[in-house]
Amino acid sequence: MVANFYKTTLCLAYQSLGIVYGDLSISPIYVYKSTFSGDMRLYEEDHEILGVLSMVFWTLTIIPLCKYIIFVLGADDNGEGGTFALYSLLCRHSRMGLLNTVHLEHEHIPSYSSVLSTKDTRMSSLIRKFFEKHKSSKIVLLLVVFIGVGMIIGDGILTPTMSVLSAVYGIRIKAPDLHENYTVLIACIILVGLFALQHFGTHKVGFLFAPIMLTWLLCICGVGIYNIFRWNPGVIRALSPYYIYNFFKITGRVGWSSLGGIVLCITGTEAMFADLGHFSKLSIRFAFTALVYPCLVLAYMGEAAYLSKHKTDLHSSFYMAIPEVMFWPVFIIATLASVVGSQAIISATFSIVSQCRALQCFPRVKIKHTSNQIHGQIYIPEVNWMLMVLCLAVVIGFRDTRMIGHAYAFAFTGLAGVTVMFITTCLMFLIISTVWKQKVLVAFLFLVTFGSLELLYISACLGKVHHGGWLPLLFALLIVSLMSIWNYGTVKKDAYELDNKVSLDRLLSIGPSLGIARVPGICLVYSNVAFGLPPMFAHFVTNFPAFHHTLIFVTLKSLMIPKVPVGERFLVNRIGPPELSIFRCIVRYGYKDVRDFYNFETQLVEKVAEFLKQESNSDEMAVRGQSPNQTYEATRNEVCGGSAVRWSDEVSGGSNEQWRDEIGSGEQWMKKLMEAREAGGVAYMMGNPYVVASEVSPFLKKFAIDIVYGFLRRNCRRPAIALGIPHASLIEVGMLYKV
Repeated sequence: MVANFYKTTLCLAYQSLGIVYGDLSISPIYVYKSTFSGDMRLYEEDHEILGVLSMVFWTLTIIPLCKYIIFVLGADDNGEGGTFALYSLLCRHSRMGLLNTVHLEHEHIPSYSSVLSTKDTRMSSLIRKFFEKHKSSKIVLLLVVFIGVGMIIGDGILTPTMSVLSAVYGIRIKAPDLHENYTVLIACIILVGLFALQHFGTHKVGFLFAPIMLTWLLCICGVGIYNIFRWNPGVIRALSPYYIYNFFKITGRVGWSSLGGIVLCITGTEAMFADLGHFSKLSIRFAFTALVYPCLVLAYMGEAAYLSKHKTDLHSSFYMAIPEVMFWPVFIIATLASVVGSQAIISATFSIVSQCRALQCFPRVKIKHTSNQIHGQIYIPEVNWMLMVLCLAVVIGFRDTRMIGHAYAFAFTGLAGVTVMFITTCLMFLIISTVWKQKVLVAFLFLVTFGSLELLYISACLGKVHHGGWLPLLFALLIVSLMSIWNYGTVKKDAYELDNKVSLDRLLSIGPSLGIARVPGICLVYSNVAFGLPPMFAHFVTNFPAFHHTLIFVTLKSLMIPKVPVGERFLVNRIGPPELSIFRCIVRYGYKDVRDFYNFETQLVEKVAEFLKQESNSDEMAVRGQSPNQTYEATRNEVCGGSAVRWSDEVSGGSNEQWRDEIGSGEQWMKKLMEAREAGGVAYMMGNPYVVASEVSPFLKKFAIDIVYGFLRRNCRRPAIALGIPHASLIEVGMLYKV
């Protein structure tokens, strides 16, 4: 048993090299070049080189090793990591989130019940009360999460550009007369090939990644050791933090500005936490501490040793430091490793977009699951091709790796990488104080220790804006704006449906005047309304007074947890008396769940049949274990909008005693359900609302709802297509929503 555990851990650690550590491992290609690309100069003494090496070493030690490996990986959400995992923890253990649904009884998942101490500290209690009292604080927290997501997606545009173009740039070391256009062309071809391979899925193209990264790490480690012993073994002195102090003492403001290049040594660090769901904490920790960390430190030390003796090779030190006999093998491996590093951020972008879409924070896109074993291996065509177009535009527009270096440094430090790291640090402060319920001093020390270093890097990179830093800034602002507007419009649309829901009592009371007829078959009515009837159904029946023999109102809910167990996914109950044959099914998904809508109809009908079978075998009315009277009273309250009224004989079809007699004939109702499915098939009904802002709305709201949100709704995937509903069986009901 123990042997199998260690074998599995070692296997996962090996696989993580190609997925988690690709971006982090290729950073030695451009760190020194970007650091010395500004006004920084090298003099006869080695103070600048040793100072830069010392900062690289301590940055790698403090942020990836201490912060992420030791602390942040412990804040997983039932095995899942990333910004949304931290936000999910906060939402589930407190009332800090805006993405919680209003019906908490539908969110309770026993397997996700908190096992932490329920005793609040004074600080955790104050923080909870502050967020509960001030709704604006919840909005700010959600916007912070959006910013973190936007930075990562923006990084997904610049990382492939920077890494591939920097690797291809090595050709000009051996062919200095090669025109820049050919370098750009080769980089574009590699990028097109990279994005074209995505539709095969990482389970088919990823088998090469781990051995490539293992070879790459061993290669740069070996070259680093060779350069240390050949050129300057004394660089080991840079492990002392004294050289950081000495560096700033000598360079001053110029040294502070160079931090924008130094911080590139931790590109991809957030992936250790974001990709946690694919592996395990122990495997990620083992791979980093046993292989990645020592190999990177030796690689940076070797390049510094070479630079100390070859100061004229400043802007091509990585490739010039490679021994002549090993140049072309290392160059080929570097190019392959750059592609692997790009793959890591592309896969992370797919995962993040999938999480955002599940929580109604991103427009509907097509998500293809490319593996039956690993749920996180997905492919999103729309996102893939948009990333490719933007990457090509950046390569062709900037052309020079020095310009892209400035943009990438700002993207990663100012708004992408270090901003996400700082957001993680702030969320960890809330996790430590409110979820882990530690003393405020512990949370404050965590915030100060890591947050101060990250803010230092952010401040240094603010000066890179005019050197191309406006590009990632533009990407991030655009993504955050689109996510915010989509979430705002969706919330307003759902609120309109909730405010205008109709009770079954009211609908059936006017039924005789409408002459409502029942037609054979089953109809699945999709809506976001968990209580009462959606307004589009009442609109349909009023204009076309007929509905199917069996109605199942389906509500899909995304919860702030990674996965919902299959046995707890469906909540089924009746609406109204049994003879109406109307049911409600609430289907709950986590933000990491695979949504198999192609078998959804069969699963749903089976769950209703199971519900009817339980009716016939017990005195319970609902799957969750209420008595018949309790469940029927709850149903009465639900369909009447929460008011305690009694059914009339016309609506209920008889007294409670008559209704209780029907319970014994659950098998009969189950037989009728199957007959209805065979006689009339299954139809699907959903609303197709036209959402506009009301006439009295301010201009900003009209712009967001009428123009931006309307454009996104018209051009994203339609709900019926996203749910896999056959067009021939679809009934769409159009309505005008004034929000």
